[in-house]
Amino acid sequence: MAPMDRTRLTGLALMLAAACQTLWFLLGVRRRSYAAVAVPAAVITLTAAVLLFWVGWTTYELEDDLEGLNFAPEPLDDI
Repeated sequence: MAPMDRTRLTGLALMLAAACQTLWFLLGVRRRSYAAVAVPAAVITLTAAVLLFWVGWTTYELEDDLEGLNFAPEPLDDI
């Protein structure tokens, strides 16, 4: 397996942070039964975790090939 570049490591770190945060939150909800607070907090927290995981996954899967950005500028026509 080839070594990961910085972008992929950032994506992986975001995904791991989201997974750990979700696990930590769910364990906390399991220990206490504060349904009036836990349900809305769960929706908000899990939504944030899913979004964070999605950003991490997208960052992790980015192509690092920037060859297509090299181009020769075309001269402008005089008007």
